[in-house]
Amino acid sequence: MQQPAMFYYLAGDQLTTVDKVPTIKEIAKRLNVSVSTVSRALSNHPRIGLGTRLKVQQLAKELNYEPNTQAIFFKQKRTFVIGVIVPNIREDFFSQALSGIESVALQHDYTILFGQSYDELNREIKVLDAMRKKRVDGLIISLSKQTNKYDHLVALDKYKIPVVYFDRVPALPHINKVYCNLYTGTVELIGWLFDNGYKRIALLNGPAKLLASKDRLNGYIEGISKHKLKVDMQMVESTDFSKESTCSAMEKLLALKKRPQAIIAFNDYVLMDAVQYATKHGIAVNKDIAFASYANLPITGYTAFPPLASVEQYPLQQGEKSMELLIQLISNKINDDPAPEPIVEEIASTLVTLA
Repeated sequence: MQQPAMFYYLAGDQLTTVDKVPTIKEIAKRLNVSVSTVSRALSNHPRIGLGTRLKVQQLAKELNYEPNTQAIFFKQKRTFVIGVIVPNIREDFFSQALSGIESVALQHDYTILFGQSYDELNREIKVLDAMRKKRVDGLIISLSKQTNKYDHLVALDKYKIPVVYFDRVPALPHINKVYCNLYTGTVELIGWLFDNGYKRIALLNGPAKLLASKDRLNGYIEGISKHKLKVDMQMVESTDFSKESTCSAMEKLLALKKRPQAIIAFNDYVLMDAVQYATKHGIAVNKDIAFASYANLPITGYTAFPPLASVEQYPLQQGEKSMELLIQLISNKINDDPAPEPIVEEIASTLVTLA
């Protein structure tokens, strides 16, 4: 068996050998054929005779030859790298979504370049710009809580980089997005609370800038109105997701002359901070005040006071759908197909009762 090519260098008084990465030129030289012949033989081109193809492929195997991926990527007009930006991977919701994205990406031989905005607009802009410069084939983004300006997102159009938004999507027309319908989920949640005797229901919502917060609020208003009750906006407070902000919102709700009988929290992390505040102030959780939430994350099963009900948002499926959609968009771009109409994948939420 022929040995891999080697080269030598001096290290002190010792002559040291180091494996040299085999190239097409090395294979061509050893077999006394042209570089183009080797290239075609490695790709099983029919113009190259079977005997030559087998010789080339056998030698390539013996030398542990690996194709120059950069050259292949350049020829195919893509890098096979997808950029993914989420607010914070510490949140179980986004780690599940990333698992879905990665599993589909690997099935199609793509790798993931991953970044976090930490819910800061400026950081989101910097991470996005870095990924653009790395020439990713496409981007999957869930927006930061501060994102209320979209110039950095709109600018991607001129670079012809396909983008899919998921979960936290921008209020922009003509975008590709995957999201869970939280409007209908909220209406259903309020209906369940009413059916179980809770009439004074409060909403501990997220930042007003988020479209997801608006969906929750609109669903809340619709859900209350359906039961022929007047919507009391004193029952609606917001948090910026920090513990301090959630505690401040809870303080206002508990100070109302008529306390809420139930509180719907923006997500399970907000719920846990709200519950902690309530217990410190003598509230018997899910007895004096019932708590409900969104996302139905497994972590709530390990807490002392899980929500009585939660709106399942299917983060894994959102991730999978986002990657499948992006691969479709990339394929259209590579094949110079006409730009398709924006694709919207709506995943129906499901009310999960844990009481």
